[in-house]
Amino acid sequence: MHSDSDRQKVFSRRAAMLAGGKFALLSALVGRMYYLQVIESARYATLAEENRINLRLLAPPRGRIVDRFGVPLAVNQQNYRVVLISEAAHDVDETLQLLGTIIPIGDGEKRRILRDIRRRRGFVPVTVRENLNWEEVARIEVNMPDLPGVMIDVGQSRHYPHREDTAHVLGYVAAVSEAEIGGDPLLELPGFRIGKAGIEKVYDLALRGTGGSSQVEVNALGRVIREIRRREGQPGAEVTLTIDLELQKMVVRRLAGESASVVVMDVHTGDVLAMASTPSFDPNAFNKGLSAEAWRELVSNPMAPLTNKAIRGQYAPGSTFKIVVALAALEKGAITPETTFFCPGFLKLGNATFHCWKRGGHGTVDLAKGITQSCDVYFYETARRTGIDRIAAMARRFGFGRRLGLDLPGEQPGLVPTSDWKLATMDVPWQKGETLITGIGQGYLLATPLQLAVMTARLVNGGFAVTPHLTRNMAAADGTTPRPRPASLGVAAAHLKTVREATTAVVNSLRGTAYKARITEAGFEMGGKTGTVQVRRITKAERDAGVRKNEDRPWKDRDHAVFVGYAPVHAPKYAVAVLVEHGGGGSKVAAPIARDVLLEAQRRDAARPEAGLVGAGGGEGGFELIRDASKAIGHSLQSHASGAVSFVPERRQRLPDLVSVLVRGHLSGPLGRWRAARRSLRRPCAEETRRGLWLHANRNRGGIRQKARFRGL
Repeated sequence: MHSDSDRQKVFSRRAAMLAGGKFALLSALVGRMYYLQVIESARYATLAEENRINLRLLAPPRGRIVDRFGVPLAVNQQNYRVVLISEAAHDVDETLQLLGTIIPIGDGEKRRILRDIRRRRGFVPVTVRENLNWEEVARIEVNMPDLPGVMIDVGQSRHYPHREDTAHVLGYVAAVSEAEIGGDPLLELPGFRIGKAGIEKVYDLALRGTGGSSQVEVNALGRVIREIRRREGQPGAEVTLTIDLELQKMVVRRLAGESASVVVMDVHTGDVLAMASTPSFDPNAFNKGLSAEAWRELVSNPMAPLTNKAIRGQYAPGSTFKIVVALAALEKGAITPETTFFCPGFLKLGNATFHCWKRGGHGTVDLAKGITQSCDVYFYETARRTGIDRIAAMARRFGFGRRLGLDLPGEQPGLVPTSDWKLATMDVPWQKGETLITGIGQGYLLATPLQLAVMTARLVNGGFAVTPHLTRNMAAADGTTPRPRPASLGVAAAHLKTVREATTAVVNSLRGTAYKARITEAGFEMGGKTGTVQVRRITKAERDAGVRKNEDRPWKDRDHAVFVGYAPVHAPKYAVAVLVEHGGGGSKVAAPIARDVLLEAQRRDAARPEAGLVGAGGGEGGFELIRDASKAIGHSLQSHASGAVSFVPERRQRLPDLVSVLVRGHLSGPLGRWRAARRSLRRPCAEETRRGLWLHANRNRGGIRQKARFRGL
């Protein structure tokens, strides 16, 4: 009896405990359900919605790059790519294996994909392949249910339609490296490219733009059902360059086969109209992915196609530097234009002999003859009298020895040696013989082709410190700022005129070193200075035996050919610097290239429809029309006793209202003449006439000689 009572109590306690446990479990379950469905309802509703709705960041279109006339140089093309989201894939290796049966995926690509997956967060898409064709896209789309985490992405890729012609100016874009990602989510997007060189790198932030977003509805397999909402990003800024594409292409063609560089710039504004470095490369290859073999071929090429020689190549300027030496000597008073030295073909200093390029010598030489015939002995003596520090100071005023601030990365400063520099660098005093060598542009002295072009521009623009630039609407990567007007170099106008007249004779005088390369078309004549740069020392034995010609030496031992020039000589607008590595003599190789380039630049200027009315000069005098411009538009000229000139159409075409332009020499004063000319030339006329019109006053009336010109009216 007692035993039954005890068992009943035990059973009751166990039942109570079990009931209590069940109640506790039920309470916990109800509480949890309440927590999830009431307290956390908003959070889980959001998570549920995110399973259905995906928010994707959209890459903005990269800004275009155009030339000075709006011709596209860098554009965007549609690009189909396949990407993989690792957290959505059940097994990445298995997915890649299946995908590899649809499109080819090499072992190297697979290693790269797995490396990118490890480095990035699981929800960030990783690019598997880019630039897919329609057939590949269709095969992947059909098999999408069996490829979890795989999707087709439609984006844009950078395209450079002019390839090698603009490669060194534009640079290229390439994939973002791990070190460059930082905190910008745009950089993690599959296929996103950033500027790695050239204009693309300098203005990368402005060209990128800001990202957009897209909300898409997906099913359980991750396939997109529909797009719910889309917010477009802000496209990158359009960058307008100062480059004239047609002139640039002409320069590149002219340099074909050479390891060379050319810079053409406006002497007044600093606009770089052409900058070429050959051989070049195709920047599209870097965007699509360069093979290891192609990369080895580029870096092993002795002509260095990846190097922009115009700003990175540092060379002794040779005899072109005699311009600076002459100005430094004139400023110091070490010489005057009438100072003469006798050149027997050499100059002795102590026990050293310094030779002139002309073995028999030039005889008695003054400054004009020294520049025109490039007499080395004259400039040995001029440099000795001037001193290295005076020469260096003048060189810096003309742009040597420092970076000029061109909007391209990698510009080199060159080197202008001084006595202090040598003592600090080598712990050896400066020697007088080194001053002589510097006087002819050799020795420690180094300059880039860009610096040579700037030197020439500053010489012929009246002595103003114009600086080069490549962009019209951008002055810095973070915005636009007005460029300051160039300051005066403080060089006497008489000295500039003396040297400029001598450089004109270099090309146009019968004894000038570049006479054979002169421009013979009236109104387009050029001036300049030749240079030949030794790349190795000529020994006494070689000189006694007769120095071998350049073409008989190995390519690496041949002299560099240099020429700096400007045109037109009566009112310079264009400056050019040409350097041909191991090309030989400057007069034989570089000067003809400069002639062709300057002639093309002037012809394009005369044919430019949007050029405004410009003039040079004032006072009294009549006007004559340059005949070459009229030939370019198919018209001849007819002179009148009144001093007027008329267009006579040689082709049948409509010339509404205007067949003649009258600009009379008896108009009073410069202002009245400008206004009268402007009124006359604004009358309606055919586009062909406006393009070709070029007026140049050159009449001597009452002993007063006056020049003025109108262009592109």
